[in-house]
Amino acid sequence: MSLEELIEELKSPSDIKRKNAATALGKLKDLKALPALIIALNDPSMAVRDNSAFALGELGSEDAVPYLMRTLNDPEEWVRKSSAKALGMIRDSKAVSALTALLDDPSYIVRKSVVRSLGQIGGGEALKALEIALLDKSALVQEHAKEALKRLQKKSV
Repeated sequence: MSLEELIEELKSPSDIKRKNAATALGKLKDLKALPALIIALNDPSMAVRDNSAFALGELGSEDAVPYLMRTLNDPEEWVRKSSAKALGMIRDSKAVSALTALLDDPSYIVRKSVVRSLGQIGGGEALKALEIALLDKSALVQEHAKEALKRLQKKSV
């Protein structure tokens, strides 16, 4: 399918078609899909919002950051997880504060993605947040925080 056809699919009455279109648009990595994917972050389907958030990360545009930061408050943990992951893929330091605020998210899946993304973005604020994450109630999140800190410390040497 062409870019235009996929963007049109994002308006389909079928949740599955919209979800698949969001995924395909991310894989195309064409910035012309950015506006349609941003709109799709408000889709009634959790799967469409989830896939749209990740697709925006694949596009890598800093223009998506403010929209992804808003979806960090989505009621669905999978959307929050994908939004956090996408922000790490984009690597914009403006997202660090919003990501850090999610270190107390009830979902360890979200916290794990937050820690991973903080490790990708780096910087002093991210380092402090990762040190806090070492005390997370989830051993998996603690482990990801240790790995992220090691990677950041290697980069700074």
